[in-house]
Amino acid sequence: MDAWGGPVQGQEMDLTILDEILLTPRRESPVEDLDPFSSPNEERWDFVLVSDIHEMGSEKEIKRKKFLDELNKKGFTIKKIEDTKLFYGVRAPQHIFWKYQCFLANTNSRQQNPSANQDIPVTTRIRVVHFILQNTVTSDLEKLHDLMKKKVFEAAFPLHKNEEIRQILKKKWARWRVMFKEQPIEEIRCYFGEKVALYFAWLGWYTYLLIFAALAGVATVAAGATVFSSSQVSKEICDANDTIMCPLCDQNCSFWVLSDTCTYAKVTHMIDNEATVVFAMFMAIWATVFLELWKRERATVATDWDLYGWDEEEEELALHLINNSQHEPQLYQHSYFRSTIVLILALLMIMVLIGIAHALVIYRAVAMALFMQSEVSLLSKHADTIAVMTGAVLHYLTIVIMTKVNWHVALFLCNLEKPRTFSQRENNFTVKIFIFQFFTNFSSLIYIAFFLGRINGHPGHYVRIAGHWRLEECHPSGCITDLFIQMAVIMVLKQTISNIMEYLVPWISHQLRKKQKSPRKRSMMLGEEEEAEDPCKRQWLNNYELNEVNVFSLFNEYLEIVIQYSFTTIFVAAFPLAPLLALINNVIEIHMDAIKMMRLRRRMVPRKAKDIGIWLQVLEAIGILAVIGNGLVIAITSDFIPVQVYKYMYSPCTRENHTSMDCSTGYINNSLSVFHIHDFEPHTKVFPEFNGVQIKKCRYRDYRNADDYTYTVQFWHIFAARLAFLILFEHVALCVKLVAAWYIPDVPQKVKNLILKEKHSNLQNELRERTPSPAAPWGPFPQERVLHDPLHHGSNLTSRSPSKTAAT
Repeated sequence: MDAWGGPVQGQEMDLTILDEILLTPRRESPVEDLDPFSSPNEERWDFVLVSDIHEMGSEKEIKRKKFLDELNKKGFTIKKIEDTKLFYGVRAPQHIFWKYQCFLANTNSRQQNPSANQDIPVTTRIRVVHFILQNTVTSDLEKLHDLMKKKVFEAAFPLHKNEEIRQILKKKWARWRVMFKEQPIEEIRCYFGEKVALYFAWLGWYTYLLIFAALAGVATVAAGATVFSSSQVSKEICDANDTIMCPLCDQNCSFWVLSDTCTYAKVTHMIDNEATVVFAMFMAIWATVFLELWKRERATVATDWDLYGWDEEEEELALHLINNSQHEPQLYQHSYFRSTIVLILALLMIMVLIGIAHALVIYRAVAMALFMQSEVSLLSKHADTIAVMTGAVLHYLTIVIMTKVNWHVALFLCNLEKPRTFSQRENNFTVKIFIFQFFTNFSSLIYIAFFLGRINGHPGHYVRIAGHWRLEECHPSGCITDLFIQMAVIMVLKQTISNIMEYLVPWISHQLRKKQKSPRKRSMMLGEEEEAEDPCKRQWLNNYELNEVNVFSLFNEYLEIVIQYSFTTIFVAAFPLAPLLALINNVIEIHMDAIKMMRLRRRMVPRKAKDIGIWLQVLEAIGILAVIGNGLVIAITSDFIPVQVYKYMYSPCTRENHTSMDCSTGYINNSLSVFHIHDFEPHTKVFPEFNGVQIKKCRYRDYRNADDYTYTVQFWHIFAARLAFLILFEHVALCVKLVAAWYIPDVPQKVKNLILKEKHSNLQNELRERTPSPAAPWGPFPQERVLHDPLHHGSNLTSRSPSKTAAT
């Protein structure tokens, strides 16, 4: 048989066949390739191109014709349907897929007639055709991407078809009533490809393990709630009716009583107690176990899908050669100058994001002063809480706005780098956008957690913005309350408003497109019979009316969940309910994404993948940041360390043998410093009387001497204890993470054994084929070829393949 008819019987496919494939001349006219799985009357199309109806002879019409002519030369079948737009159905010739099979060393498919495509999944057809369409060059050196920029073509997309698998996905996946059922990952893979299937497998695994983190978080809050009424610290705050606190602003603010913060103190104790330390350690271990178990799950999935030996770079090279046999690979390059420019611009962008966080700090300081002076009692009484909450809402709005800015900046920096392949571009973009988004989301939280109330000075010597507004202080019930409020507001807003918009915008857009782009009906003449409508027309129009997708559609879903994972782990010690909110969000998110993909969006171009890519390294980095962040929250933001230092060094228990006394008795009075009101700054105006009593001194949260306002010895004891706890916590947590990573193998034993047996069987079969009979002479020494070990990157096995002479 010839090169297109299949392998010559009795001979093994070798490199000579590949040479014949590449050297076969292109056909000048399209040839119909019938799909054996469809009925003779059913037409199957791989892609649809959409164009406006341009004037004959116009520049756009000429460019469109040139592109379609290039597809014709490659043997593509093209069908044109005219409506309000021009639709071009595209079907690739079968020899293209046979080339693809040969390049990827699919031995089973080589032994079949390449015109029969039962070994070619629809996802593979779409992926190959999409690559050829995107890399077909016209005589004007323009690709499809360039033509779409110039409005020659409006859209290019694969079709949602009425396949059985699509009906299964609609029934078992893209419905709200199956929210708590297992996802049909295999069907998702067969319809959307491995990359989308791996995303949902990872998201489902993450959601499943969030159940344990959510239970631990609820247990932590419940433990605090059951004992908050009996907490000695809360009791002392609620009973401090005669503890006069210093004014919270400079102008027209009165003194206040510590017991006013009784409710906040009880709520704070729900999240700031001994159980929080255990929960923070648990979350550090949980993050590690989650990633290690996912690696095992991914290894099992990759083996079941026969992806362990698949190489993305090799596939891309193969597709380039299929598209153009004269293709030369783009070599690896590195420019230190270009990298330096990108680094400088990235640092400038990070500084801008930090500057926005500073602007939020200024807002809270100014808002605090204005609310305190307000005549509305609600605003003046709860000025600190309202300032924090409105600051959190403003922070959320900056996140929404800066996300779009970050997107464009990251793309610009990626273009400066000139990545070699699409995969490299995607990885570079992922790192940049995550860093920018991290600073956008967490700069304000970092300030609240580690700087708020520590750089604002003290009464009589406040640090001021522009010499006027003094920096805000921590909430009277503790600094961790501010972080709790900020986290709660941002997570609730992100997960409610974002999800509502994420679903409503595509739905509304789809409804509008359906109304605007309804099919055109031709006016009928009297006595004229109605012409039968092309069966493809309705299908193509329905797909066109759906919302468009792009290469970053799946990337957006990954980024959203990874940012959520950051919130769930990094500051979880301040907000133990974060895993519960994430769990609720993800259960909804999975099926919302499914409905969008199946009903509201055009079909994604399937992409092959054997893991979640660079996102795994991002998640591991977040795990390390979570250990550092939670250690800092407990050591610096929480009152856990000051209380422990007081118990063991300054409480009555250290001086007398009081077995029945709570050792935290007297902590509140000990943690408040004394300020003489005659030391107020000149421009500070306060009412000297409070409840008819002349005030001479007031209290504030700090450890300072009453005479010269310098730090006391106890302050330095607490500082040393904070530092010691931070070092101890982080080292213990990191050691536990390392032990957990060692204890849980990345690849299950059954997967390793399966691959080992396959290697052994392949080598055994090859040895039998290479061993000559006693009467036969030895042929030329076989050529070497390299087999990649899928479990150990960088290690290779060397085997022998027959030379051209030996094969014949």
